[in-house]
Amino acid sequence: MRHLMSPLDFTVEELDRLFDLANDIEANPAKYAHACEGKKLATLFYEPSTRTRLSFEAAMLNLGGSVLGFSDQNCSSAAKGESVSDTIRVISCYADICAMRHPKEGAPMVASLKSGIPVINAGDGGHQHPTQTLTDLLTIRSLKHRLDHLTIGLCGDLKFGRTVHSLINALIRYPEIHFILISPEELRIPSYIREDVLKKNNVPYTEVERLEDVISDLNLLYMTRVQRERFFNEEDYVRMKDFYILDKEKMELAPEDMLVLHPLPRVNEISVEVDNDPRAVYFKQAQYGVYVRMALILTLLEVEV
Repeated sequence: MRHLMSPLDFTVEELDRLFDLANDIEANPAKYAHACEGKKLATLFYEPSTRTRLSFEAAMLNLGGSVLGFSDQNCSSAAKGESVSDTIRVISCYADICAMRHPKEGAPMVASLKSGIPVINAGDGGHQHPTQTLTDLLTIRSLKHRLDHLTIGLCGDLKFGRTVHSLINALIRYPEIHFILISPEELRIPSYIREDVLKKNNVPYTEVERLEDVISDLNLLYMTRVQRERFFNEEDYVRMKDFYILDKEKMELAPEDMLVLHPLPRVNEISVEVDNDPRAVYFKQAQYGVYVRMALILTLLEVEV
């Protein structure tokens, strides 16, 4: 039995196979429509989510399986004090695979140690969000046709953004990756990412404050929102939330083949006027999230089609 806690749980070769499967699912959906008949996915979401929870549910339903679970810890026995370990032991009696989101870092890992079914980390605090990273990688590979030789701008909340941390960890395994880290000083990348990931692996990176100064150099721009739920006080959030807004004027400075990604939800960091730009692929990215989660469910359940 295998779990997914981090994007690094899969080798580069295994990721290639996973993405090939996801692309085949995209091209031939009918072929996979009954692949998980009789199988059940449990979605244990201790933290609010739209895209991640619904895309997991859509993925399992598209495979012919069924879904059970909760979307708020107050609707579960966690509200009565039940531990994650006990919850997963019970859920293992009801379902074949589980996707868990939790505000505490490491909670899905704790669950995996006690689980009788595969556990997928669907986001744990500010730590990891591996299925979003798989979505990002599939989007890039499908639209850019490569995951190497890229200059990637990561913009916004780089301190608390778990999607950014996961993406950096995943992309450093590919050759000729250069990161441009665009953030205010207060929201810069954590020192452990800078020291233990980028510097330790000799990955070139640049830290800047102004998006306008570097957008012309990018193959990809990965925008993130400033996350109100990660701030300890409202004053700091209000001061930071409008620091970066990607609009038509900034897009005019960007290369014609640059792609704009965003893990969503957005607040106002990307103006709606950018939505019709062919370089804006964040809604396509959400669709790729369903395909990659379908491929992941099939892989962890060892279902051959």
